[in-house]
Amino acid sequence: MHKPPIEPFVQLGQLLGHLANQAKWPGFACGLTEEEYEEALTQIQTAHHHNGWFTADACNQALHEWSKLLQPESMSAWMSAYGTTGAPKQVGIICAGNIPAVGFHDIVCVLASGHRALIKLSKDDKILIPMFMHWICKFDPTWSARFAFIERLEGFDAVIATGSNNSSRYFEAYFGGVPHIIRKSRTSIAVLHGQESPEELHALAKDIFTYFGLGCRNVSKVYLPQGMDLDRLFNAFYPFREIGNHAKYANNYDYNKAVWLLNREDLLDNGFILLKKDERIACPTASLFYEFYDNLSELELKLESLHEAIQCRVGVNGLDLGSAQTPQWTDYADGVDTMQFLVSL
Repeated sequence: MHKPPIEPFVQLGQLLGHLANQAKWPGFACGLTEEEYEEALTQIQTAHHHNGWFTADACNQALHEWSKLLQPESMSAWMSAYGTTGAPKQVGIICAGNIPAVGFHDIVCVLASGHRALIKLSKDDKILIPMFMHWICKFDPTWSARFAFIERLEGFDAVIATGSNNSSRYFEAYFGGVPHIIRKSRTSIAVLHGQESPEELHALAKDIFTYFGLGCRNVSKVYLPQGMDLDRLFNAFYPFREIGNHAKYANNYDYNKAVWLLNREDLLDNGFILLKKDERIACPTASLFYEFYDNLSELELKLESLHEAIQCRVGVNGLDLGSAQTPQWTDYADGVDTMQFLVSL
């Protein structure tokens, strides 16, 4: 079976770019009437009424990243690397809801590979993805037959499920009899050499604070060379201090601080993020774990043993600082090639 055309996705990308910039209605060429466009802007700006983490800034950030991905050159290059599929399958998708539209990558993969998507949305993200799919069908009505939003997965030939380490056990039991990708909890790390410029450390702060640190690509642990002055991190974090005014984030900050102080844990605190020396790599919201290292080679061996818990790595021997939340098409969750899985069905 040939892969479907990408034009509706490209048009969606152009529309998302306008919306992310909160631009004025660009005309009928965007695919929406002025009234529809204004309604879309309103829904994006008020998504936090449904999910307090989905602030206008967070939603606009997600739309901006999708507008960059949904370009004809990048989509064509990505899709051309894979063969064609056989008969279309019914592929169930259980979406996560930790950051805006995070499940859309799986949806695009299923549709781009020629299969039909059975989409079970997260209760935390029921605004953006339905809007995206509504617009795609508006651009090309034939797409309405290629997917369905469902409350209960039935009649599926394969499944892509994203959840926690706990939910993954249930997914394995329920979906083990069909081809599947089941994702667990992961987080991201940074390794610094200690000579980073203020601009590089500011970029690291973006990796930490974007989407309030809730994504699997957010840095939750930094490895620092012995003797590095932690005030350099705090100076880089200071421009992000407004995050402390967000109610849900502040509640997490206050709760974690109270618990750790009661336990007499050593903390570094700047009023909006807690730094705690800890060997673990996954930290609670509004905190950051750090650890000093003496020898980079020894650290590499340690990180190799943790690779199944790490989504991405920035800094030394990793991605550029500041790029954690700008994944490309092939930056698949859990390192599993979703498209190869789908074309092989």
